[in-house]
Amino acid sequence: LGAREEAEVPRLTQEIIQRLPKLGSQEGKDPKDMKVIVKFFDPTGSWTWYVTEGGQREDGDWEFFGFVRGFENELGYFTLSELEHAKDGLRGLRGVPIERDTGFGLTHTLAEVMEQPL
Repeated sequence: LGAREEAEVPRLTQEIIQRLPKLGSQEGKDPKDMKVIVKFFDPTGSWTWYVTEGGQREDGDWEFFGFVRGFENELGYFTLSELEHAKDGLRGLRGVPIERDTGFGLTHTLAEVMEQPL
């Protein structure tokens, strides 16, 4: 393994998995009452994914629901494999993979991240 691979932070930990509400379990809830469990981001771009719930699919991939800041800001579904392969084929700095923000605590709500200015 290269130095970059050895230092790579796991995208999902047991703690995250245990805290992650099941898909659909928060439907109809006020965004002020929904905690963001994990934040993924593009270190060389402007895309950010805020996960509020998720679950492992039959194929082993993880599906999440949350708020996505990208070309547009929207609530939606995305998978771990989409995040892992989002930079496939890109070289140089543009090819730096999507990362998990390890300093992002569990104190943030969905309403809070949705209200943040761009």
